[in-house]
Amino acid sequence: MVPSPLVEVRNVSKRYGSLTVTANVSLTVDAGEVLGILGPNGAGKTTLFNIMSGDVAPDAGAVFLAGADITKLPPHERCRRGIGRSYQIAKPFGGLSVYENVLVAALFGGRRSGREANAVCAEVLELTGLMRKANRLAGTLTLLDRKRLEFARALGTGPTVLLLDEIAGGLTDHEAQDVVATVSAIRERGIAVIWIEHVVHALLAVATRVIVLDAGAKIAEGEPHAVINSPQVQRVYMGVDVEVEVGA
Repeated sequence: MVPSPLVEVRNVSKRYGSLTVTANVSLTVDAGEVLGILGPNGAGKTTLFNIMSGDVAPDAGAVFLAGADITKLPPHERCRRGIGRSYQIAKPFGGLSVYENVLVAALFGGRRSGREANAVCAEVLELTGLMRKANRLAGTLTLLDRKRLEFARALGTGPTVLLLDEIAGGLTDHEAQDVVATVSAIRERGIAVIWIEHVVHALLAVATRVIVLDAGAKIAEGEPHAVINSPQVQRVYMGVDVEVEVGA
C-alpha cells in the first residue's frame, strides 16, 4: 500500500463573484520536503494558503492532512493537528515579549502544559535566533526579527507542516540567507515546508520542488531550476522583478 502524502490539496477552487482566484489546484508534500510556490501578484498563492489553513472555505475540492480529510475543520483545529502558518505581514502581540508570543502559540496552538510549553519556547527561540531577544517587546523588533518571530510562533504550535508566506520579502540578501538557514534546519527536523516567495534565489536555495501559479491555475511543477527556466514560466514573470539569475 502506497503511503499517503503528509499534505494533499485535491482539485481546490475558489471564486469571488465572477473572479476565479484558485482554479482546480492540486499539490502534495511529504515530511521533510520543501515545496516552493511561485507566481506573480494575484496568482492565487495566498488564497491557496488560506484554503489550506482553514481561513477560507473552497468552493470545490478537498484538503487532506496525514490522509484525513480536514476540509471542513476550523483553523484552530487544523493548527492543533499540525498545520502551522506565517503571514505576509507579521502581526505579533506587540505588548508582549518575544518569549510570551511564542508561549501563547505553544500553550494554545500546541495545547502543551506549562512546563512543556516553556521547553518548546526555549528550543524554538534558539532555532530562530531570538533567544537573546526573548525578553524584548515584540512591538520593538526590526523587520528581520519580526519575520523570525513569525517563524517562532508558527513553530511553537508544534507543526508537522509549515506554511510560509513571503517570509523573505523586504529583507536584505544577508537576512534572506538567515531565513534560508532556518528553513533548512526546520526541514532537517522532518517538518514539511510549503513556501510562497518572490525572492526566488532564496527559495531555490532550499526548495526540493516548485510549482508555479498564474491566474489561479497551476502552470508548472517540478525540479526548481528546470521550472524557473521553462519558457512558460519566463513569460509569466516577464515584467516582474524576479530576483534570480536563470541558470544559476
